[in-house]
Amino acid sequence: MRWSQMYTPTLREDPADADAASHRLLVRAGFVRQLMAGHYSLLPLAVRVRSKVVGIVREEMDRIGSQEWLLPAMHPAEIWQKSGRWEVMGDEMFRVKDRKGADIALGMTHEEIFTTLADELASYRQLPQMWYQFQTKFRDEPRPKSGLLRVREFTMKDSYSFDLDQAGLDRSFDLHHEAYTRIFARLGVPAIPVQASSGAMGGSASVEFMSPTEAGEDLVVHCPACRYAANMEKAAAALPAVEDPEGPAAPEPFDTPEARTIEELATKHGVPADRQIKTLVYVLDGALTLVLMRGDHALVEQKLLDATAARAVRPATPEEIKEALGAAPGSLGAVGVEGPAVWVDEALRGRRSMTTGANRDGVHLSGVDVARDITATGWADFREISAGEPCATCGEPLQVVRTVEVGHIFKLGYKYTDALDITVLGPDGERVKPIMGSYGIGVERAIAAVVEAHHDEKGIVWPVPVAPFEVVIVPIGKADEDTTKVVEGLYGDLREAGVDTVLDDRDERPGVKFADCELVGIPYRITVGPRGLKEGLVEVVDRASGETVQVPVADAVGHVAGLVAAARRG
Repeated sequence: MRWSQMYTPTLREDPADADAASHRLLVRAGFVRQLMAGHYSLLPLAVRVRSKVVGIVREEMDRIGSQEWLLPAMHPAEIWQKSGRWEVMGDEMFRVKDRKGADIALGMTHEEIFTTLADELASYRQLPQMWYQFQTKFRDEPRPKSGLLRVREFTMKDSYSFDLDQAGLDRSFDLHHEAYTRIFARLGVPAIPVQASSGAMGGSASVEFMSPTEAGEDLVVHCPACRYAANMEKAAAALPAVEDPEGPAAPEPFDTPEARTIEELATKHGVPADRQIKTLVYVLDGALTLVLMRGDHALVEQKLLDATAARAVRPATPEEIKEALGAAPGSLGAVGVEGPAVWVDEALRGRRSMTTGANRDGVHLSGVDVARDITATGWADFREISAGEPCATCGEPLQVVRTVEVGHIFKLGYKYTDALDITVLGPDGERVKPIMGSYGIGVERAIAAVVEAHHDEKGIVWPVPVAPFEVVIVPIGKADEDTTKVVEGLYGDLREAGVDTVLDDRDERPGVKFADCELVGIPYRITVGPRGLKEGLVEVVDRASGETVQVPVADAVGHVAGLVAAARRG
């Protein structure tokens, strides 16, 4: 490819609305353009990168024995209704009607559709099966942002496994885990596998691959010592043992007319936050529910959803709270409460001599024994973990890292084969349901994650395996016959050697050419100029390290091809 023939609309200034480094640089370097919020056009350079990302993912999926499919992006509502997710997905699902008035979903994911195709599996002898595709997904994100990191239309590699039993699912899950580890290593994306919530996907186990970046919206709790890692929605930490003093025989009310918050109760009445019971009131699937937390702890709503198996959650309104408990927020508690479900965080287990609201405005109760005075519907770990807390596995301090999800694998179990009644003939002649797994990688998000991890003040620094071009040849100075002959020879020989090469043949100043090469992020640059040619040399620059070496013209192709080959191998 010759640069003069490429469409590469580079910009000298950052786009005003770009927050993430990948968003800023992919726009500036001429890789993407926004059509509307959450929808991006991929320009030729981005298509080249995307093709290489897809190629790496495809190689690793094929390596574990998965078979490639291509399924429709529009789905009849009936299939999603059978699985129960037509309602669960809520506003995030794009819904349309065809000319006959039938409800159609724009596919967010393809569990239901692949499962319907599994209906043609007849016998356990056909298992296991692993199927994958690259297909467009649609998700009506409420706040699309950060360029390709959070969009409403994107390509996903989604794959699905069908096994006879749990042992088979474990094997398929482990194969995908290993494949994803190799994929992200080859892409140059640092990815931490973490325990995660399965959320609306369902299932018994879930691992997210999270890449550290300040542009991320997910927090990962990570222990560098033992490598424990979990999404904040799943993370746990060790709690120091607490020795509570003996309390009164029953809770004792006291007036707190000016204390409506945890902080006010601590400063005005001397009750430390860790000795308070915070009462949160939610509506879970339409039912009013109390959630009790230690005063200095924050609730993670996904943990509440996971523990209660609720599909929908929202904070109760002040009117709903007043009607149910008789008091306004600030004086709420669960002592003596009957009717609403009461879920209690594990940090309160065994605690006594605690303080909580009395369900009378301006009144609190002291001396509360949680086990004695509160009837719990259930217990679970609901709290948000903070940096520095001791790891539950090894006791070392935990770190909290901001990340973006680049891959997610689930053990779905029987959720979809049950819902869609998929069976095969088992070894004993009885009908059995296959057990499923689901595994996803967002292709465009992976591209953005590469840029988040590989950039500097000059632009993108693509790793060789995904770079739009591996080498750029930049002639500078007067285009005389000798220079042209060397340039064209290098260009032809590098291409003949299988090196992905672009020739910057534009009539531009060297500074402009160098700036564009650095912004676009091509890994190696060969500069050909009259001064070097007088000595029979060209200059080879490594974009990542900035290292510059002078190489004889006769050795240049072999030298650069060797660098590229070594980088491809990793």
